[in-house]
Amino acid sequence: MRLVLPRLYVILDAALITSPERDCAASLAEAGVRLLQYRNKSASGRQYLESSRALAEALRPQGVSFFVNDRPDVAFLVGASGVHVGQDDLDVEQARRVVGNDKLVGVSTHNLEQFRQAAASSADYIAVGPVFNTSTKSNPDPVVGVDFIRKVRSLTDKPIVAIGGITLDRAAATIEAGADSVAVISGILSAPNSAQRAREYIKTLEATKHAAAV
Repeated sequence: MRLVLPRLYVILDAALITSPERDCAASLAEAGVRLLQYRNKSASGRQYLESSRALAEALRPQGVSFFVNDRPDVAFLVGASGVHVGQDDLDVEQARRVVGNDKLVGVSTHNLEQFRQAAASSADYIAVGPVFNTSTKSNPDPVVGVDFIRKVRSLTDKPIVAIGGITLDRAAATIEAGADSVAVISGILSAPNSAQRAREYIKTLEATKHAAAV
């Protein structure tokens, strides 16, 4: 059975969260967000574990899928839904051996070769980007654009997650190009009211027609 992801995938980047992490996650869940990933590049291993566990425990009763960024060991220990790895982390198969076969593994890709490798792996979904210019990474990969999504859509039936600079007015275009979901960081976390902005994304995305996969 093909994995179906919610249209909106919110990444909780600790560097952008101004309220307590659990409060921020809870408000987003109440707003209808059903897929969240926790990212904290500056935390120690112990801090990352404790924060991830607190978020997993808060989100699990609300039926929210919770992913840990980079660290399959942390994802396993806190009982997360899965782990998301990048090109510099453990590869998909290594991550799966750590997190277990009953968890989901997502992977970031930035070019056609990486996408093909991900499509041939056991990855449950493939993220592509940055689709647009993004300010949430200090050294981002080159922008791929929505045309890249159209190009790779025919290469897999795995869900594709678009990421990078996806503002509210750009969200529909990524779904129309063939993405199953859009990952948003600053577009929501930097908004005056993150929960309200999440609702706006959800409304826009759910009204958008999706290009068919293979």
